Amino acid sequence: MAKTKIKMQIINPATEEIISTLEEDNQATLEAKFEVLKQVQPEWAKKTLQERISILATFSDLLETEIEALALTLTNEVGKPLQQSRNEINGARARIKWMLANAEKYLSDEVMVDEPGLKEIIKYEPLGVVCNISAWNYPYLVGVNVFIPALLSGNAVMYKPSEYATLTGINIEKLLKKAGVTEGVFQIAIGARETGSALLDINFDGYFFTGSYKTGKYIYEKVAAKMVPCQLELGGKDPLYIAEDVADIDATAIATADGAFYNNGQSCCSVERIYVHEKNYEIYLNAFVNEVRSWKSGLPTQDGVYLGTLTRKDQIRVLENQIENALSKGAKLLFGGKAGNGKGYFFEPTVLADVTNDMLVMQEESFGPIIGIMKVKNDEEALKLMQDTDYGLTASVYTADQTRAEKILSQLDSGSGYWNCCDRVSAALPWSGRKYSGIGATLSHLGLRAFTKPKGYHLRG
Repeated sequence: MAKTKIKMQIINPATEEIISTLEEDNQATLEAKFEVLKQVQPEWAKKTLQERISILATFSDLLETEIEALALTLTNEVGKPLQQSRNEINGARARIKWMLANAEKYLSDEVMVDEPGLKEIIKYEPLGVVCNISAWNYPYLVGVNVFIPALLSGNAVMYKPSEYATLTGINIEKLLKKAGVTEGVFQIAIGARETGSALLDINFDGYFFTGSYKTGKYIYEKVAAKMVPCQLELGGKDPLYIAEDVADIDATAIATADGAFYNNGQSCCSVERIYVHEKNYEIYLNAFVNEVRSWKSGLPTQDGVYLGTLTRKDQIRVLENQIENALSKGAKLLFGGKAGNGKGYFFEPTVLADVTNDMLVMQEESFGPIIGIMKVKNDEEALKLMQDTDYGLTASVYTADQTRAEKILSQLDSGSGYWNCCDRVSAALPWSGRKYSGIGATLSHLGLRAFTKPKGYHLRG
């Protein structure tokens, strides 16, 4: 008896209209795609590194050429403003540029010893066929973090886009083929949770996941027995501290509000907790709320919109619960606090003041347009509160004194530290999480080599 085909609807979160209906993969179709990946991977790996660099440079050029259509598809799927979709694609191209420029330096053979009668070399061989289970919030950015260095290294890739960004995943596959990536080397797995779970039963040579801690933990435990690399880029509860010596509070409020609310707060490294020295607390609150009040919300396809919709309807209840919890414990609602009344998953940008660290809004990942702001007396109190978390993705300090900032950041168990900036990623630096924020690293030379198996050659003669 033939297996029933499951259909998946792609819904526009701003209008709640069905954009497309796709057929989900099942175990049989996934295993068939995996067999193709295994068969064609050696052919891709035989290409020279320069050939692979050239092909992926063409892919980047195609992103630029087709940016308007790609950005519109992304906006319609996830609800982010159209300009932010363009920004994401351009950001992905910037990361690709760095990777291509540095691939030869970090993926070529390294001669460690070269003396009469002995040569010792490190060769970086591809893992083989890797599985990339990706995220919906930045499908281009978190996608290129994985599949570009994976392909550069000679791997074949099974790419599972989030069910909320599947059309974007299909576009990525089309452009990689158009750029000249060997037929079958990049395959799309279509579906939701069941599809992702089925991939874990296939013998890939590495797993690379971006998403929530809960799902990441499940994947890590599920594939542990395979003894293959498993990297997890998970969530955060990223703290930010504003010291008393910050000169321009207005500018700082504008920058940090953007760090908290860009992409509707749906970023792994969004600012999620703000601690302000008591000297600047009231001034900062006023400036922060004024900035939030100035933003335009609405359909993400409209010009000038800063806040579109949440991507997932279920997140509305998470935000409402955090607000209810905070208010019940004495927090003050300075702005927002409610979901929209009409069509679409809209939620007002929400600012909560006088919060305490035992509130859900300061402990559990929000992943939405909501922020808690707390007054502190000094660096010691700020540091203690910033350390109070199970997550460890990023942390930020705003102060006039770099030494002071680095002293605080050095005592925080986070993968990235920011001085006078926030919500920032650089292709040249490792992107990694501590504790519940993940394991392993993408980007930088570490990220390029994450998709390789080093082999030591001892050559005598």
